[in-house]
Amino acid sequence: MPELPDLEVIRRYLAPRLTDVVIAEAEVRRPLIVRNLLGGKTAERLVGRRFLAAARRGKFLLLPLDQAATLAINPMLAGRIRYGEPLPRDRVRDALVLRLADGRELRYHDPADMGKVYLTADLAQIPTFSEQGPEANDPDLRLEAFRERLRRHPGEIKGILTNQTVVAGIGNAYADEILWRAQIYPFRKRSSLSHEEIGQVYGAMRETLAEAIAILEERMGDAIDVEIRDFLAVHGKPGQPCPRCGSAISEVARERRSTHFCRTCQPGLMAAR
Repeated sequence: MPELPDLEVIRRYLAPRLTDVVIAEAEVRRPLIVRNLLGGKTAERLVGRRFLAAARRGKFLLLPLDQAATLAINPMLAGRIRYGEPLPRDRVRDALVLRLADGRELRYHDPADMGKVYLTADLAQIPTFSEQGPEANDPDLRLEAFRERLRRHPGEIKGILTNQTVVAGIGNAYADEILWRAQIYPFRKRSSLSHEEIGQVYGAMRETLAEAIAILEERMGDAIDVEIRDFLAVHGKPGQPCPRCGSAISEVARERRSTHFCRTCQPGLMAAR
């Protein structure tokens, strides 16, 4: 699932390449994924428009267009954005193909059919978009404001970090990484965390996201549709040694989501494997 670091690096990659480029052709291959909130035929609404920039809000990639419209992409679990020379043939799960006036193309591909692409003049029309909290890496989100936002939620700390109304941009993978760095058990209730432990989570959140952005910016290159997660400490690595203490990384599956953590570095009441 693309999260804040992935989408921020994709945004930085696309901004200088798409700005002022015109959409020459548009093909909507999976209408259930591509939601046209402007009305009319989607392809006709897109052809001839010019990209103005590339932006991001939480886990949405935003591509503003002229004539007061925006393409907003929420990749969800498996959606990927590809930019570059045209592919020799279409792929089964390509949902939207934009052929650009400079000879390149932009594609949204989603093998899970879970993501969404919205064409809208009003981002508030997009479900959940306006409900997002501040960006998790926003310099203006100070520790005390972070503590106050968490105070409203009594549940498990991992679930709170992935709640986009609390802070925007963190998903399953980076929540695992943040809590490993903070040495906090992911299933602890927020109400059980001390003042100092909340500070540890905050510091780990800022450091984890900043480091991930730097690593991805160095390694992603032109392959912005390839997910890079091998540098993560615990997420996706059950059974492997913890980089800090050497204990085997544990995995707990709940509600179609796996949590990875170190039982030695992140002690807590034992959860089933």
